[in-house]
Amino acid sequence: MTKPRILFLCTGNSCRSQIAEVLARSVSKGQVEAFSAAVRPQPVHPLAVRAMAEVGMDISGHASKSVEQFLNDRFDFVITVCDRAKEACPSWPHVREQLHWSTDDPAAAVGSDDERMKVFRSVRDAIRQRMSLFLLANKLV
Repeated sequence: MTKPRILFLCTGNSCRSQIAEVLARSVSKGQVEAFSAAVRPQPVHPLAVRAMAEVGMDISGHASKSVEQFLNDRFDFVITVCDRAKEACPSWPHVREQLHWSTDDPAAAVGSDDERMKVFRSVRDAIRQRMSLFLLANKLV
């Protein structure tokens, strides 16, 4: 039996979709295949790397990927995690279900590093909570 495949989309694939990809694998205990991509790829944000390291997950070697490299792939779920990506990718080919999780952009946070890290942690934790509920509701764990 093949594992369910999930693609997380974001505008830059620098924060939210990277976080969601890694959390999907972790929370599901490897029961899903998770990927992430961007409409306009940007480097992975250093504070996203730091936020994930705080919970024992290393994304320092991750690179942003373009959505175009996945256009011919089949996925069970495609989940946009930012509003701009949802508008840029209104319909996804070869997908069982397409969902949207409106999530604040931590890269837009202002203030000191400590203040910005609070936003990254909050987004990470919100995605983890939503991921847990999603995986349970879809009987993926």
